[in-house]
Amino acid sequence: MTRKPQTIFLQIAAYRDPQLILTIEDMIRNAKRPQNLRIGICRQYHPDDDFDNVDKYRKDKRFRIKDVLYSETKGVCWARNEVQQLYDGEMYTLQLDSHMRFVKNWDVILIGMLHQLQDAGYLKPLLTAYVPSYDPANDPDGRIHEPWRMNFDRFIPEGAVFFIPETIPNWKNIDAPVPARFYSAHMAFTLGEFSNEVQHNPEYYFHGEEISIAVRAYTHGYDLFHPHRVVIWHEYTRKGRTKQWDDDKEWGSKNVKSHLTNRKLFGMDGETQEGHDDKYGFGTVRTLQEYEEYSGLSFGKRAIQQYTIDKKYPPNPGPKELGSIEAWKNSFIPMFRHCIDVSLKDVPENDYDFWAVAFHDKNDETMYRKDADKVEIERMKNDPDGYCKVWREFQTETKPAYWVVWPHSESKDWCPRLTGNF
Repeated sequence: MTRKPQTIFLQIAAYRDPQLILTIEDMIRNAKRPQNLRIGICRQYHPDDDFDNVDKYRKDKRFRIKDVLYSETKGVCWARNEVQQLYDGEMYTLQLDSHMRFVKNWDVILIGMLHQLQDAGYLKPLLTAYVPSYDPANDPDGRIHEPWRMNFDRFIPEGAVFFIPETIPNWKNIDAPVPARFYSAHMAFTLGEFSNEVQHNPEYYFHGEEISIAVRAYTHGYDLFHPHRVVIWHEYTRKGRTKQWDDDKEWGSKNVKSHLTNRKLFGMDGETQEGHDDKYGFGTVRTLQEYEEYSGLSFGKRAIQQYTIDKKYPPNPGPKELGSIEAWKNSFIPMFRHCIDVSLKDVPENDYDFWAVAFHDKNDETMYRKDADKVEIERMKNDPDGYCKVWREFQTETKPAYWVVWPHSESKDWCPRLTGNF
């Protein structure tokens, strides 16, 4: 396929989003070369909605719009895959969410960053990040004007890796994008052929998407970077937006299947590695182990190197730096970090003196226990989200089978025992 010079293929999967039209308008208005944009949209719509009507763009030759009735969609990764089928040889591609805002000349800024990295020797740079936030109810005053990077947060019990954003340290004195380990699905800019080489697996539902794309991109020869300047903003709160799982009664089974697909890709938890050599698998430029060496993550062990915990930029110290493959394998720390969500209706008393919080294995043996005291309980019961978040982290080679939260009240002694399986 011949690439079309200086064109950018925009990928937008939108689900009943009141911000879609505003995102399109802001994107076009702030582009230096709007005539070079080619905008692919998978519009998952409800007939009763009127806020995401794109009729005014249908005769615009820059737009490629696929309409999908809300009840027919299969999830965000499926929708992103549908958008990628609209790629037609553009030189660059930018994947976005449908609730974004843009700096002036964002298009030439991103192209300039990519060329800067190519001049530095990276043939296939990929610029990606959890970009800073904006607030639609307070825009533009609510925009964050510091570039963010993505750090490791945890392996969730189902196997996927979660990330957490933070401001890039010393960003004002940095003059080039910074190395990255991870991929953000709401902002990824790279060469256009990425749309064909590293397509979203439609069997994924939501979680697992970003870590699988990060590793697959790396093994296809892409080098990951975070932009060192703010180029785009993202709206994180989801206020006023219907989510696909709000409408889909089958989302739970799709989510379970998605997690299994992800564990099979990485060969986690005893699953036979499947799908690593097909269209939605790993590339042949680098191996999975090379990504693990680069990032400091071990998928089989659900473990992480201290170098990554310390938020140091990749590449991590590998077998060569540590002296042997065994020394490298032994450098990983198996970490289990989890948030137990407890509904306020399940903890109605006002005089708790402590909660027993424990994790058990499949033989009902206690693997880890750390109780919540009065201070933690009060903080959790006043969380504005309306439920108690019991965070715990510990080292373990084995995934727990279930958790226990057993509240104790000064007046009622032991209250009902709460449990949940992984």
